Amino acid sequence: MWIDTHCHLDAQEFEADRSEVRQRARSAGVTQCVIPAVEAANFEVVRALAHAHHDAYALGIHPLYTPQATDAHLAQLDTALRTHQNDPRLVAVGEIGLDGFVPALNTPEAWAQQDRFYKAQLELAQQQGLPVILHVRKSADWLLKGLRNTPVVGGIAHAFNGSMQQAQTFIALGFKLGFGGALTYDRALQLRRLAVELPLSAIVLETDAPDIPPHWLYTTAEQRAAGVPQGRNEPAELPRIAQVLADLRGIPVAEVAAVTDANAHQALPRLQ
Repeated sequence: MWIDTHCHLDAQEFEADRSEVRQRARSAGVTQCVIPAVEAANFEVVRALAHAHHDAYALGIHPLYTPQATDAHLAQLDTALRTHQNDPRLVAVGEIGLDGFVPALNTPEAWAQQDRFYKAQLELAQQQGLPVILHVRKSADWLLKGLRNTPVVGGIAHAFNGSMQQAQTFIALGFKLGFGGALTYDRALQLRRLAVELPLSAIVLETDAPDIPPHWLYTTAEQRAAGVPQGRNEPAELPRIAQVLADLRGIPVAEVAAVTDANAHQALPRLQ
């Protein structure tokens, strides 16, 4: 049985067949999905989806949405976390973090806005005693600095692709590291090295569906131009991604299932 620790089931790409997508995942053995919010406008949507499909959710403001976010949205997050603090399906504050990749987010003004929202949401997580789900893209060192200044009870560094030293520092702070479709590409040498050399006890599995498709769903720009559609990532892909991890490590996939399930529960205790 599997836990998809990061799946945007609320995404527009799933609008036409969301229930079927979730049923395919369940048939593939994905017993739980964690659905993180990305902006205040979808707080109630992810909560309702988690309850409808017996899944879990997180509430937060994603760094890509900070340019249009306001203090009123932070207040809305605070209110939502307090209102639903006894909801067992609310497992974390997320998806929050910093993005050092998107050029528009890396002007001095935009970065300051990202950083302000990141720090404020860490404080809310600390107040509520909740883990955090972190967006980590060319930002690991800055995220770690924030965690040292505002310690939280751990969580998940989603789609981790940093250095071994950064990985070890996140682990020392009580975090698990999320691995998904990017792991399936032969050219992802650094990521695959991490997936093999890190202790399995540090790893959780995720799809980030509909984003980060595994290699068997990916089409090149040339193929798309020729009319070959991009395959849509779904949480049902998780067991096949897990098989890639098992093959890389040379261990049975059943061991990957058992350990990553336990890791997910450690990272997000309310999944219990």
